[in-house]
Amino acid sequence: MAEHDDHEEGYTGPAVLTTVEGRDLPVHAQLDARHEPHDGRVHWFGRVRIAEGHPDVPSGTVGLRTDSGSAEGRIGDVDPWGRYRVTGVGTPPFRIDEPDLDDD
Repeated sequence: MAEHDDHEEGYTGPAVLTTVEGRDLPVHAQLDARHEPHDGRVHWFGRVRIAEGHPDVPSGTVGLRTDSGSAEGRIGDVDPWGRYRVTGVGTPPFRIDEPDLDDD
């Protein structure tokens, strides 16, 4: 796979979106994650661009896989640039660094 940007600011790079029908579609993903104190869980979110020549993806549950992880999420609206919104709760489909809890 091509180079990607995987760091504390999220993930930007290649990924594979698995539709509810089980189709694997190559995508370019721009993702981030935040710990939400109101429920104590990690919420991840972002946009994916489906590779040219692939059909539209219906909203619903999808899988998203990068070189450093995979997760189940929901795909939603399409923005004016053709990118789909994707969201999930729990471990994101990319590596995140553990928070520094030292008081030093």
